[in-house]
Amino acid sequence: MAEGAGTKDDPWLLTTAPGSSHYSMYRDEEADPPALVCQVGSTTLKYHLQAIDDLHAWLVAQGDWVDLGAADEKKPTVDGTVEAFGRAADNPVGGWYGLRNGYRGRFGMYLPPLLEALGLVELTHDPRNNKVRAR
Repeated sequence: MAEGAGTKDDPWLLTTAPGSSHYSMYRDEEADPPALVCQVGSTTLKYHLQAIDDLHAWLVAQGDWVDLGAADEKKPTVDGTVEAFGRAADNPVGGWYGLRNGYRGRFGMYLPPLLEALGLVELTHDPRNNKVRAR
């Protein structure tokens, strides 16, 4: 279960799949468009709020384990990974889920642990090459 309520005053407290970094996320439903705000140290990333439901639905459709494939915005993705879905022209938002130019990547790093905390997915926790699948 997720620690925190997912609000600005009580954010979800999360850890990356390998357990190497702690971060927080919260819903900002007043933003345009509504956003998930991800705070990693002094860095703020923002993603479309609908990413939670969209990623879960995509993982259900995949039907098996999917590589996370996390990458910075300027680095290429590997087809079929969570990161590639988060940038794909044919996803529900028609491209990047990341909202902050220069910080749009790492979708595959920060979204799967949130979905795991919300009870929507299973996530591996290896030092590298983690995978996720829908529950």
